[in-house]
Amino acid sequence: MLFFSPLEQFTIISLIPMHIGNFYFSFTNSSLFMFLSTGLFMLLCMLVTVRGGTLIPTPWQSFVEMIYEFVVSLVSEQIGEKGKQYFPMLFTLFAFLLCSNLIGMIPYSFTTTSHFIVTFGLSVSVFIAVTIIGFQIHGLHFFSFLLPPGAPLALAPFLVVIELVSYGFRAISLGVRLFANMMAGHTLVKILSGFCLEYAFFRWYTEACSRYSFCGRFCAYVFRGWCSMFTGIRVYHFNMYLFK
Repeated sequence: MLFFSPLEQFTIISLIPMHIGNFYFSFTNSSLFMFLSTGLFMLLCMLVTVRGGTLIPTPWQSFVEMIYEFVVSLVSEQIGEKGKQYFPMLFTLFAFLLCSNLIGMIPYSFTTTSHFIVTFGLSVSVFIAVTIIGFQIHGLHFFSFLLPPGAPLALAPFLVVIELVSYGFRAISLGVRLFANMMAGHTLVKILSGFCLEYAFFRWYTEACSRYSFCGRFCAYVFRGWCSMFTGIRVYHFNMYLFK
C-alpha cells in the first residue's frame, strides 16, 4: 500500500550528478529554482528599465518600483542615511527571497527556502557581514551593546554572557525562522488541499453509489478506505453518510 507524505515536496533531486571523490557538487532541483528565482527577477528588471522605463508605468514596472520603494523606506527607517550604501545588498536579498517564496507557491515547483541549509547560509552570511561592519565603524566599542545602559555592574557578568549568546544565536534563529515558516506553511497547504480533494471526490462517488443496494454502499465504503490510505488522509464522517 502506498502512503503519500506531504513532506515529499521537499525532496532534493539530483539533476546533473557531479562529484569528486566523496565531495558532491550535483546540480539539483534546488539549484535550478535558485537560478530561476534570480534569473526571472533580473529579466523582469531588465525589461521594465529598458530606455529608463516609461512615464506612465506598466503593471510590471509598478511592481518593481513598489519593491524598490519598500526596500528604500525600510533601509531609511531602520538604518538611516548611512545605510544607503548597503541598499544593493539588501535589495538583492529581499528580491531573491520574495521570488523564491512566490515561485514555491506554484504547484509542482520547488521552494528553495524550505531547506535549512539555504536559509542558514543566508543568515550566517548576513550575520558575519553585520559583525564585520560593526567592528569597522565602532571598533572595540562595538562590544558595548553587550551591557545595556543603566544595568548594575553586579549583573554585568551575567548580562554580557546572555547578550553574547543571544547575539550569536541570531545567525541560527533567523535561518530557522524562515525555514520553519516555509516548511510548515507548505505542509499545511498540502494537507488542506488533500482534504478538499478527497472530500469533493468522495462526495461525488458516495452520492452515485448510495442510490444502489447495500452492496453498492459497501463497495463505496471499501473504496473510500482504500483511497483514504492512498492519500494518507482518513475522513470518518463518510461512514455515517453511507450507512445512515
